Amino acid sequence: MDKFDIFFEIAVDLNALLTAEDRYARFLQAMRKVIPFDAASLLRLEGDALVPVAIHGLAQDVLGRRFVRTEHPRLDIICSSQGPTRFAPKSPLPDPFDGYLAHDRTAALNIHDCLGCPLIVGGEVVGVLVADAHKPHTFDQLDERFLQTLGALASAAFRTTVLMEKLEHTVERQGLVANELMRQADLENGGRLVGESSLMRALRKEIDVVARSELTVLITGETGTGKEVVARHIHSASRRATKPLIYVNCAALPEALVESELFGHTRGAFTGAVSDRAGKFEVADGGTIFLDEIGELPLNMQAKLLRALQEGEIQRVGADHPLKVNVRVLAATNRNLEDEVAQRKFRSDLYHRLNVYPLHAPPLRDRRDDIPLLVGYFIDMERRGFGIKSPRIEPETLSKLCSYPWPGNVRELKNVISRGLLKAMATTPRENVPVLTAQELGAEFSPEAPVQSVSRKDWACTAPCATNLDLKDAVREFQRRIIGQALQHQQGNWAAAARTLGMHRSNLFHLAQRLGLRSPQ
Repeated sequence: MDKFDIFFEIAVDLNALLTAEDRYARFLQAMRKVIPFDAASLLRLEGDALVPVAIHGLAQDVLGRRFVRTEHPRLDIICSSQGPTRFAPKSPLPDPFDGYLAHDRTAALNIHDCLGCPLIVGGEVVGVLVADAHKPHTFDQLDERFLQTLGALASAAFRTTVLMEKLEHTVERQGLVANELMRQADLENGGRLVGESSLMRALRKEIDVVARSELTVLITGETGTGKEVVARHIHSASRRATKPLIYVNCAALPEALVESELFGHTRGAFTGAVSDRAGKFEVADGGTIFLDEIGELPLNMQAKLLRALQEGEIQRVGADHPLKVNVRVLAATNRNLEDEVAQRKFRSDLYHRLNVYPLHAPPLRDRRDDIPLLVGYFIDMERRGFGIKSPRIEPETLSKLCSYPWPGNVRELKNVISRGLLKAMATTPRENVPVLTAQELGAEFSPEAPVQSVSRKDWACTAPCATNLDLKDAVREFQRRIIGQALQHQQGNWAAAARTLGMHRSNLFHLAQRLGLRSPQ
């Protein structure tokens, strides 16, 4: 075969989608067609040692060896040279592959002709190419320029393979990171609806019924009851499960940017719109959009959202034509939207368009039997995050948790467990199992704190209300008191109070405004 044909064959392999092993092996096979060697090897430089990555005509155990440069002068000379190196048949320097020829391992010295090329990438030696032959003077007729070209191609093959390995490693790592992030998100946001109470069993049954449909679902419930978890379960059990679930917190959207966030905008549509941008509905096309805190959506945007729901059309801000989208809508609120409609704070037509299939996430006080399960779930989840042995919880502490009113619901319980475990870890030697006691959970769970009745009737009586108040007014009065206590405890810091209550700060602001504790700004 012509030398140029070999060069072409090697060049084609450089651009082929091959594994590192295949690329190196094919290079040696192509080289064998123009160089009459009995053995050849490609070795990668790792520190002060050369590690074989491909061999031909050598025993397979060579692949498991490391050839330290100081112990193998021929390899050291090849590494230190700037071009091909030939060793005289009678060279006193030992050949590193003496005794390793695959077909004859009995001879002590059986290499009589040897040449090598350094593999140089970016001016740096990354490895060597070595060829050996039984007969002396086997390589005498090889052109120096041909060997230089072959060495350059070997270097290119090395460089391509190293880059591919790095790319594959990066892609694999990113894939693992993405899987881990998805797993964590699944655990934290939608992994499980924990609980075996009658309310939770009924909720799961309702989810199974509606998930397989395309109906719009309105999820109601107090802050921290797990409305987002319900939404994620609906999506994961639907026919759209392989498509995206896009989360939108309507309470966190600045009013001036709500339309742009939901429907997108074109370049120049407003100050700061430097490029076209897709909105959440466009991104969710084919999948599901979850509109959390839908009750916080401004009235002027409710009409545009209604059009998107009814017609399946959106229009970017600044665009002159609508776009068709295929999106299933799930919405959630902690407000009483019927009251909002009566007060003309929420459009009745949008309410009825959203409330096709209502679901209610029950408060934790109504399913106290689920608290031990939730405690175990959160302890196990936090244990994995902290990397500690399986913690224990004292029975008295669990009783305190079961009797607590939980105004922040499941989210507050999770926060209490997380803080308690962190404190328990700080006071427990690493070799011991942390024990969660009431002291780590907070003052409201201390041994001196009274154990409250777990009945629903007694829960209502814990609210600081007069007997002439109806249930709605009693709940509002209790909310005022809890928020006031949290603010007092945090010296008026709203953000800290929100964290204490297990709420988002903006949600606490809106709730406080409705309760008359904070003036609108």
